[in-house]
Amino acid sequence: MFVRRIAAAALVTAAAVPVAPSPAQAHGAPMTPISRSAACAGNGVQRGAAACKAALKATDGFLGAYDNLRLADVKDDRTRVPDGKLCSAGIDLYRGLDLARDDFPSTAVKSGQNLKIIYRGTIPHQGSFRIFITGTGYDPAKKLAWDDLGDPLTEIKDPPLTDGAYRMSVKLPKRTGRHILYTVWETSSTPDTYYSCSDLVFPAAATVAPPPPSPSTVKSTAPAVKKTTAAPVEPPAPGETPDPSIDPELAAGVTTADDGMIGLGHWLIGGALGVAALVAAGAGLSRLRRRETR
Repeated sequence: MFVRRIAAAALVTAAAVPVAPSPAQAHGAPMTPISRSAACAGNGVQRGAAACKAALKATDGFLGAYDNLRLADVKDDRTRVPDGKLCSAGIDLYRGLDLARDDFPSTAVKSGQNLKIIYRGTIPHQGSFRIFITGTGYDPAKKLAWDDLGDPLTEIKDPPLTDGAYRMSVKLPKRTGRHILYTVWETSSTPDTYYSCSDLVFPAAATVAPPPPSPSTVKSTAPAVKKTTAAPVEPPAPGETPDPSIDPELAAGVTTADDGMIGLGHWLIGGALGVAALVAAGAGLSRLRRRETR
């Protein structure tokens, strides 16, 4: 009887002790495009990068595990994760990932590209991936804020785990320069939500050459041509015989295709007049001789 009472008391006591929840097993982080946590955090793959060293220094020489950047029981991302701390999710162990730098390990991409995402996971869990990208006015010299992101590009629900990773893709909008792909993984089979920043580099904006000036705005560098006007030919005074050697048209600077013919005509007329004068003189001389012989 006594033994039964002891056993009953033990059962009541055991039932009164709360059972501690087992730690969540859904760990993960984007490996492609490389995230800041996967590159710089504990057991990250590019911890030698200058930005990773600066992030490590900012957290007093210690960063948490790369696949454990998570918060439990998140009701609203924007109220739980403050502006300027999106890359660390506000977790102090990861605060170095929030540094405003343009040299974190990055992935080169292009506008319109279907970007492959490889999100490493340890155990398959159901949940949704919300994927954001910074807007056209994003300034990498400032810490990331929610207003830099806008609405998600896409939301992918329950992708399968293949070869230890969730494999997805998203079409990138038109961007230039440096941007951040922000991934939120909200699991439905555990109370955890994971956050990560992946740095992307788009080609720089093309420099457009200014159009050439219009012809009306171009100043001519050719020397100016001085316009000259031939002196006018004065008409003869009353009773004065015009000088036959002066051609009024030529004196006025008039040149035409018929100028040669005009000159030839003048020469022929002059020649005919000369011949006529000689003939007349010869006839007069002949009459004079006949008179003398009579």
